[in-house]
Amino acid sequence: MTNPKAGLAVFGTSAAVLVLEILAGRLMAPYVGISLETFTGIIGTVLAAIATGAAVGGWLADRHDPRTLIGPALVLGGVLAWLSLPIVSVIGPAVGSDPVSIVALAGAAFFAPAAVLSAVSPMVAKLRLHDLAETGSVVGGLSAAGTAGALAGTFLTGFVLIAALPTRPIVLAVGAVTIAAGVAAHLWLRRRAPAPGATAGVLAVVLVAGGLGLATPPPCQVETAYFCVRVEVDPDRPSGRELHLDQLRHAYVDLDDPTYLEFRYVRLLADVAAALPPGPIDVLHIGGGGFTFPRYLSAVRPGSQHLVLEIDPELVRVARDELGLEVRDDLEIRTGDARLAFADLPDDAYDLVVGDAFGSESVPWHLTTVEVVDEIHRVLRPDGVYAMNVIDGVASGFARAELATLLEVFDHVAVVLPPGGPPEARAMNQVLVASDAPLPPLDVDPADGVVVTGAELEAYVGGAEVLTDDHAPVDTLAEG
Repeated sequence: MTNPKAGLAVFGTSAAVLVLEILAGRLMAPYVGISLETFTGIIGTVLAAIATGAAVGGWLADRHDPRTLIGPALVLGGVLAWLSLPIVSVIGPAVGSDPVSIVALAGAAFFAPAAVLSAVSPMVAKLRLHDLAETGSVVGGLSAAGTAGALAGTFLTGFVLIAALPTRPIVLAVGAVTIAAGVAAHLWLRRRAPAPGATAGVLAVVLVAGGLGLATPPPCQVETAYFCVRVEVDPDRPSGRELHLDQLRHAYVDLDDPTYLEFRYVRLLADVAAALPPGPIDVLHIGGGGFTFPRYLSAVRPGSQHLVLEIDPELVRVARDELGLEVRDDLEIRTGDARLAFADLPDDAYDLVVGDAFGSESVPWHLTTVEVVDEIHRVLRPDGVYAMNVIDGVASGFARAELATLLEVFDHVAVVLPPGGPPEARAMNQVLVASDAPLPPLDVDPADGVVVTGAELEAYVGGAEVLTDDHAPVDTLAEG
């Protein structure tokens, strides 16, 4: 194998492994969500596969002619990449979102293709090593080619492919290119056609794997750069629409009645807004989702002005097309990361700031810290209120830490807990409320929750840490 072809083989297989690693997060998100644990499980699994593939590939290359191994390894790697699609679709609905389940799903779907493709590099190195005097340059050159391929696969997938194409076609394309490269490599290295029986067997395996990959239905109605999106009709309410993002039922919209609030936490946010002085208000929404709450406030407080910071422009399009969102003069939507948008917001501009941004079941960590709370404090008017939705339970480590963070900035803080108090069996919505002015009494339906303030709040917060940009382990603090 000539030096350019050897480098290209290592470059391509390393790129394919990193493409699969990044896409694994998108494929698994509808079942386990997107969180620190998800990416940790995927990265750890793929790194273990790379190490295993390198070790086994080197062992095989020492005992067999690498010319007989490289082509089949590429074909097998492509076939296994295709099979990752039905594996995720079959196993995904049965697993939980805990670390063990995440690693199990990642291992079942992506360990084998990553390991097989990683085995090609030592096989190529064995083929290239003709003289001990060239060991350093051969190994170093192939290592550099592999790293360059990994970088190319990472940047191409993250910056271009995911934004341009659905995930499954990308996986199918990676598998097809890898299989084609394997066939070409086998014919070129062996310099003779394989036996007809072997060809028929390989072709049958490829066709079956490809058919399974193509036949696997995506769980998404719309796949965006951030979410797997589905909109479902409520069978009990013809005008009701449910927005599902990844594995969560994220929002509920009644197309005919914007004042209908299906979700408990949205009713609690409505209770916070109702405690403000009557009349139009200026509202900043961190997270748009189904745009249920802006529609509600526009209906019950005509003349109110809304600015919604939503990271996903495709989600805005879905809301317009299927959830009854109408962009009018009283509603401005800015797409992009909310944290970055604060620099352009004026001081003392809002009566109410609503925090309802989520990635899976967790608030994105960089929207939880004391630094961003300082920014929220800056844009609020002196008597303005910040209301934040969080999902937590059992020890409620994140909810308590976020309350401690709010107490660092605001003079008055409260939390609306579920009716039975702190959720101990499972994660539930908790609405955190903060203001520099004394908080007005919240008229909360006892069936929706209980308001906790004062000494009882201090006892609930306990010794929870204040979250900062330097340390905000939101995903590990939140429990369910």
